[in-house]
Amino acid sequence: MGHTPELDKALSELKKVTGIGLDVYVDSPEEQEFALAQIHSLSLAYKEKYNKSHFLQSLMTEGIPAYDILKRASNLHIDAEVPRVLFLAETKNILDDTIIQVLKNLFPSQSKTYLVSMSEKSIAILRPLKVSETDEDMDHLSHTIVDTLNMEALTHVQIAYSGNMDTLSELPGAFRETSLALQVGKLFYSGQTVFPYNQLGVGRLIYRLPSGICESFLKEIFGNGAPEPFDAETTAAINKFFQNNLNIAETSRQLHMHRNTLIYRLEQIEKKTGLDIRKFEDAMTLKIAIMVMNYLQTERNS
Repeated sequence: MGHTPELDKALSELKKVTGIGLDVYVDSPEEQEFALAQIHSLSLAYKEKYNKSHFLQSLMTEGIPAYDILKRASNLHIDAEVPRVLFLAETKNILDDTIIQVLKNLFPSQSKTYLVSMSEKSIAILRPLKVSETDEDMDHLSHTIVDTLNMEALTHVQIAYSGNMDTLSELPGAFRETSLALQVGKLFYSGQTVFPYNQLGVGRLIYRLPSGICESFLKEIFGNGAPEPFDAETTAAINKFFQNNLNIAETSRQLHMHRNTLIYRLEQIEKKTGLDIRKFEDAMTLKIAIMVMNYLQTERNS
């Protein structure tokens, strides 16, 4: 009986992982199934024994029984009881050697920081936490990572970070936490580059709402027809107006726009939506409505 594609693939993976090339002969489907199981077990055992990244990636995404975490971490010489913080960075471009090298320079091996590729465009950074460090320090470090990759690797980066972990058993929860922060941040706060796990605001709430409730909310605000999306220039004006606490003078100054021109645009927004965002309540309603519309659009496209 000749090799099947499944057996060839398993042997190729084994050689890639271990450097060992095997030639396997089977005479029946049963023997092939047994050989496949043994080869997969050997590949997995080798990865887990000699590859810290594979262990940490599996812990984050697949889950490992709590009773097995300490033993496997010990075999890999990973201290399971060190306080840590998890950063999850997503790049605009595919992760390449330049990006990895920049991160290695930021977090040299003596720092005991682990870099774990999670996909072709995302990487987890598991870093020990110093006793005196605070959330403000983690925010500053996140911006340092973003700025350094922007300058040295010429890539746009967005990053989320978790709360503090005391043990590796908390890593799966921290990964879910940072994944949610990154998803919510990209969807609702796309102009930002850093998304702290505990500062997602109303975006966290909207992200958890069923589509039906979101559609009912928009119908209540706009009737049967939600307004068409705003153009980029109008969106920028709205966002800047909100950022400046509905201050017309400061917004027009920052946009290099005449005060009367800005007022005209705000009046056009009122005609389109029925909301006068110079009033706090209407401004709050429009801000939430835009976030809900963006969320529903993303849901439809996914």
